Amino acid sequence: MFEGFAHRRVATSGAEIHAAVGGEGPPLLLLHGFPQTHAMWRHVAPTLAERFTVVAADLRGYGRSEKIPGDPAHVRHCKRTVAQDQVEVMRALGFERFFVAGHDRGARVAHRMALDHPDRVERLALLDILPTLHVFEAADQAMATAYYHWFFLIQPDGLPEHAIGLDPEYWLRRLLGSIGAGGGEVFDGEAFAEYLHAFRDPATVHAMCEDYRAGASIDLDHDRKDRAEGRRVACPTLVLWGERSVVGRLYDDQLGIWRRYAPQAEGHGVPAGHFLPEERPAEVTEALLRFFA
Repeated sequence: MFEGFAHRRVATSGAEIHAAVGGEGPPLLLLHGFPQTHAMWRHVAPTLAERFTVVAADLRGYGRSEKIPGDPAHVRHCKRTVAQDQVEVMRALGFERFFVAGHDRGARVAHRMALDHPDRVERLALLDILPTLHVFEAADQAMATAYYHWFFLIQPDGLPEHAIGLDPEYWLRRLLGSIGAGGGEVFDGEAFAEYLHAFRDPATVHAMCEDYRAGASIDLDHDRKDRAEGRRVACPTLVLWGERSVVGRLYDDQLGIWRRYAPQAEGHGVPAGHFLPEERPAEVTEALLRFFA
């Protein structure tokens, strides 16, 4: 995977972050989702690197990035903190302004980054999410059933960490198979091995749970403050969603929802489940090339 890319470990003010860096041209930061690593971009990054300097990074606590213990208020894993990591990574690589594309949890980090660092993010692409605040405020039985892991992973006192630790491979296969319409078939052996290696690390599982705990607490506080102050994403924004994903099946007017948070949002559905860059890499690559070019 990522032939021709250099693997870098960048020390930020809060954590050491791993990134695969390759290509030439305007800088483009790629952020992965749960329960994955930067490897989810393996089919997309090489083509993007023909036009851009691609930085495919592991989020704090995920993949090969440093594992940071949680704290009672979940500040260390909130999207504001994780976004700051990635801004510092890009600065360390020599990029003050850049494009960013994120999937799933990485898209939530990218959304927060565009709000907190509008001078850094030139264009923003968000793959298969709706705003966290909207999802929680509009939650119903269908959402809670489809996104059961949102409510399982936020449980306190190490409950999800313990349950996952009893059989990490079962949990990983269950999560990848239940969220993605393509099931587990879209994850090739090398990528799955990378995801499983990370998922077998108790510190990674703890960081993932802290990510979701932050999403259900401090992240919502930040989002509500933004709404009260009228802060919205200022840059051009591309929104892609899977037509068979939860976002595609349970919600109508995805662009209308996003335009309340990012007025310049544009985009469309993709004939896929949740894991767009792995289920439909050609369509995702084409959409990103068009938007960022």
